[in-house]
Amino acid sequence: MSDLDDQLPSAFDPFAEADAEDSGAGAGTKDYVHVRVQQRNGRKSLTTVQGLKKEYSYNKILKDLKKEFCCNGTVVQDPELGQVIQLQGDQRKNVATFLVQAGIAKKESIKIHGF
Repeated sequence: MSDLDDQLPSAFDPFAEADAEDSGAGAGTKDYVHVRVQQRNGRKSLTTVQGLKKEYSYNKILKDLKKEFCCNGTVVQDPELGQVIQLQGDQRKNVATFLVQAGIAKKESIKIHGF
């Protein structure tokens, strides 16, 4: 059995480097505000905003977003991501410009994901 152990290569984990980078860069990615669009059914879509600082009142931001863009929305508590703002429709560019104009986030710290 010891001869066999000498011949087998050690277990190689191809994702070990990626996991190490994720854990080290975890603090660096926390300062980004992620604006995503999710396709629902047919032409319907959903815009999600996550990564805002915890010191902000999510409900007040949501109220202003809903009034500004004439859409409905909600704040969802996700166990992994924390609080996430959801808006009806594809509001990615609108939300990004709103966050910059309101001074909530800098333009460089906003990541827009989607199609």
